[in-house]
Amino acid sequence: MNIISTLLNNLNYPTIFFLMLLESTVVPVPSEFVVTPAAYHAAGGSLNVLLIVLFATLGADVGASINYFVAKYVGRPVVYKFANSKVGHMCLLNQEKIEKSERYFDEHGVAATLTGRFVPVIRHLISIPAGLARMNYWKFLLFTTIGAGGWHAVLAALGWYLHAIVPEEQLNDKIAEYAEYIKLIILALLLAAVVYYIVKRLTKNKKHDSL
Repeated sequence: MNIISTLLNNLNYPTIFFLMLLESTVVPVPSEFVVTPAAYHAAGGSLNVLLIVLFATLGADVGASINYFVAKYVGRPVVYKFANSKVGHMCLLNQEKIEKSERYFDEHGVAATLTGRFVPVIRHLISIPAGLARMNYWKFLLFTTIGAGGWHAVLAALGWYLHAIVPEEQLNDKIAEYAEYIKLIILALLLAAVVYYIVKRLTKNKKHDSL
């Protein structure tokens, strides 16, 4: 963890890529404290915000692909055994979290690899049930890229905004505060989208039955 702390204090394009790779595997690296501070510094001219989003998303793609292929080829018993191991617990993993990600994937289908990137806890684990289900890899990669890119763009916009109103010594506290609001808003939007989809489908079925 000291290595991660050092990387977080020295953000550049390679460290952003590497940290987001770790975050998309099983290592607990919060993307909020990588992409947002990097964008904060980009607003000051030291980095390019578009490249931040690009490298963060590429890192997420590589990390998610590692999870996908490991899950696909080692199978559920090994995945659960690791989640319940000491090493798994050091990575803040447990069987309940894996089961939660599997339920999310089962309920939302392949689109879960896109929407799941916006959901806390699910975000870095959704690639595991995708691998277990042997989802088409290229579809998985496309949805992961869109979802991760969207999430990183939100975090980058937050960092750019905070640069204008928050001194650097208060940055981490404000990130934690705003990140909670963002999560709630995103979850509300996802819930609204699910309700809309259900209502639309029920209405379509009702019209079909009346014919």
